[in-house]
Amino acid sequence: MAASPDQFRGHARLPHFAAPLRYDLRLRPDLAACTFTGAAAIAVVVSAPTRFLVLNAAELDVDRASIRFQDLAPTDVAQFDEDEIMVISFDRELPFGEGVLTMDFTGTLNDQMRGFYRSKYVYNGESRNMAVTQFEAADARRCFPCWDDPAFKAKFKLTLEVPSDLVALSNMPVAKETVSGLTKTIYYEESPLMSTYLVAIVVGIFDYIESSTSEGTKVRVYTQVGKTNQGKFALDVAVKSLDLYKDYFATPYPLPKLDMIAIPDFSAGAMENYGLVTYRDTALLYDELLSSASNKQQVAITVAHELAHQWFGNLVTMEWWTHLWLNEGFASWVSYLAVESLFPEWNNWTQFLDETTSGLRLDALAESHPIEVEVNHASEIDAIFDSISYDKGASVIRMLQSYLGAECFQEESGEPVKDLMTTWTKQQGYPVIYAKINGHDLELEQFLSDGSSGPGMWIVPVTACCGSYDAQKKFLLKDKMDKINIKEFSDSQSADGEKNQIIWIKLNIDQTGFYRVKYDDELAAGLVNAIKAKKLSLMDKIGIVEDSYALSVACKQTLTSLLRLLNAYNDESDYTVLSHVTSVCLSISKITVDATPDLNKDIKQLLINLLLPAVIKLGWDPKDGESHLDVMLRSLLLTALVRLGHNETINEGVRRFHIFFEDGKTSLLPPDTRKAAYLAVMRTVSTSSRSGFDALLKIYREASEPQEKSRVLGSLSSSPDQDIVLEALNFMFTDEVRNQDSFYILGGISLEGREIAWTWLKENWDHVLKTWKSSSLISDFIESIVPRFTSEEKAVEVTEFFAGQVKPSFERALKQSLERVRISARWIESIRSEPKLGQTVQELLQADA
Repeated sequence: MAASPDQFRGHARLPHFAAPLRYDLRLRPDLAACTFTGAAAIAVVVSAPTRFLVLNAAELDVDRASIRFQDLAPTDVAQFDEDEIMVISFDRELPFGEGVLTMDFTGTLNDQMRGFYRSKYVYNGESRNMAVTQFEAADARRCFPCWDDPAFKAKFKLTLEVPSDLVALSNMPVAKETVSGLTKTIYYEESPLMSTYLVAIVVGIFDYIESSTSEGTKVRVYTQVGKTNQGKFALDVAVKSLDLYKDYFATPYPLPKLDMIAIPDFSAGAMENYGLVTYRDTALLYDELLSSASNKQQVAITVAHELAHQWFGNLVTMEWWTHLWLNEGFASWVSYLAVESLFPEWNNWTQFLDETTSGLRLDALAESHPIEVEVNHASEIDAIFDSISYDKGASVIRMLQSYLGAECFQEESGEPVKDLMTTWTKQQGYPVIYAKINGHDLELEQFLSDGSSGPGMWIVPVTACCGSYDAQKKFLLKDKMDKINIKEFSDSQSADGEKNQIIWIKLNIDQTGFYRVKYDDELAAGLVNAIKAKKLSLMDKIGIVEDSYALSVACKQTLTSLLRLLNAYNDESDYTVLSHVTSVCLSISKITVDATPDLNKDIKQLLINLLLPAVIKLGWDPKDGESHLDVMLRSLLLTALVRLGHNETINEGVRRFHIFFEDGKTSLLPPDTRKAAYLAVMRTVSTSSRSGFDALLKIYREASEPQEKSRVLGSLSSSPDQDIVLEALNFMFTDEVRNQDSFYILGGISLEGREIAWTWLKENWDHVLKTWKSSSLISDFIESIVPRFTSEEKAVEVTEFFAGQVKPSFERALKQSLERVRISARWIESIRSEPKLGQTVQELLQADA
């Protein structure tokens, strides 16, 4: 029986009997009709006997009559939509060696923010379309037929036909340009070898500013007309990052130019296309007057991340998406290295613990996945662009680097690196190390992250110090249990000389390891004293509160003891530490609404008392010469106090908002404190008193600056009034809100609004699926609404609703969200069974009084 095209269906990857060497692509986008036409001539090497060519194509209309391989016309062309492949059959075996495959095709400039798509912008007061590409992970096939797999690297030679008044950019510089009437044809230089997911095209009306690296590479930031001043900060970071990376990687920047461009509709944060990096506006643009300090930091870290990819990812590329974590984890880790060097006053490595925390929080779930994850179908790839690939990936790299030492990390080391890393990349979860004192020994035992003692075993780089940071112990815990003599790493004075003084022992110094530590009561008490006595580093103060919180959620430690620990942070004034403390406070405040409604008011008061001293010190108004981190701290704490229901803060926020609403130029509400004021206003809004809501909508409609728009959107759904929450959610469906920005409204939903939000999601689910196609955007809807619930009954109800209609694009998000609901339900049971909780809350409140 002759082989049929059907044999190629249902495979994760394309067959290897033919591979592309070079693509010659000609594309002509029509921005008015939102279509494009294209012609491809692909140099292909045939290396094994075959009479088929198999490549990817999706949502393209290929003109079958135009297809030729050398002078052969195909006998059959089959397109399998579910596999996104095209199988071209010939009546004889293809000659070995190089041949050229040619074809013509047409497609749509879609509105899904993937493939070759359209984005709306306003120019001279009228709405226009720009054409943009977003190909990672598997969407180049929506623009041209190709071997859309990172391993099939090839050279690309692009030609674009566009209206002559537009700017058209691609990965490489322009080689030549010809104009014929209203159309110009632009020929770009041929690229070096690269994967399809990094090809990029942008066509529209733009301005740019430019600079050069020390090597003379030209760097440009393109923005909408009139906004180039907002690109200056990113341009400066880019030039300095390229110079820094050239030395770090000991390799010059690989391309002749680098362009960075802000795109108004963009599903991710940014995309590292080779030589033409695309960003959502908020990740690239920074305005001294309109942006906040946290916006500035976000721009710096995003630019540094994308530019690290120009070497790590673009020049050197993973063979398949299983190794995405190396690509993203390394770019995340190295972006902190760059920003630390450019802005040492931001204390960036301490802020890196935000990444580690989000990695640990996701990895504590049974529905997590190993860093290296099998990918069996293109539709599964998007779902692994998550906190495991990025944050756990980066954290494991930091753990290895700090264990081996920086110099050693860049070279080869004698340590058993492969064995060590395999335990962290091939299995999901992380160990929890139980530490207890037994005489002069510190006994350690490792458990799985959910506390059960399963088959999971890690080679754990353990670091420890005792009484001071001067003497540190470092070793690999390779077995389930081990012990070390405290004398090996303690200050000799404190260990024996002063029996009455509780020594402190801290494991996982500066939280460089991707694991948690549970201390016995004696060790835990010693650490509380060390916090109060200001003996610990910022990173260790963060680690202790995060580990303790995680153990409480996992029902391995009481909420009572967590509240006592938090109390030790009552005169903390550092932003990096307080950002973790406030996040834990807000989580406790939410869970106790359901767990202990009668205690919730007192617990909120306790948490307010904890944060208030730092707020009183900072006030609402910026001070001359204050640090970047203090500016961020003010915003963080005021927002937290509003969320905790602190009346004075809410009233002051509302007062300042009214002045600002009448006079946008007032100095009473700079960008950094606006979020707190907007949330304060929304806490006072109801159906019968909605002027604050309408005022915020007016600010949104009049703002041209995307960061201001996102601040407003993030507050609209936070009203305690269900009808207002519903109105905010429906606002998302209007054409006033870009689809990329839906997550701001979803992320702000008040606790009081969760039921109406869930009802709304069920009623509109079909519309959501049709409108938001990318995995990350659909997942936002589930992850923003489902985990707000805390009962087994609700988990069952959600499961029943989605039964039979789960798709790969959101399956992982749904399973993880349901698991979070069940974890909350178990935590509530555990909190309700704590005998001393009420009494402890009263004691701590009286101590504050």
